[in-house]
Amino acid sequence: MDGQQVEPVVAVVSEAVRRWFEFYEVPLDERASNTLCSAAISLYGDGYQTVDDIATMLIGTYVGIWATRINAPTSASVH
Repeated sequence: MDGQQVEPVVAVVSEAVRRWFEFYEVPLDERASNTLCSAAISLYGDGYQTVDDIATMLIGTYVGIWATRINAPTSASVH
């Protein structure tokens, strides 16, 4: 990956995760952010490359803060 591709990926992942927090009205949480960012990067690699697509997948897969904790599903489990 060259430097030109990294920034858009980071921006897409960041915005998708922000939308998850906004949708569930959950305060920012580092642990949840880490889980969601990992899942979002995985989803991006699987072909979901828009903020809307990734946010929708995160919202549908991780229903609330507790879904980001132990035994949280991976993006592979939603395919």
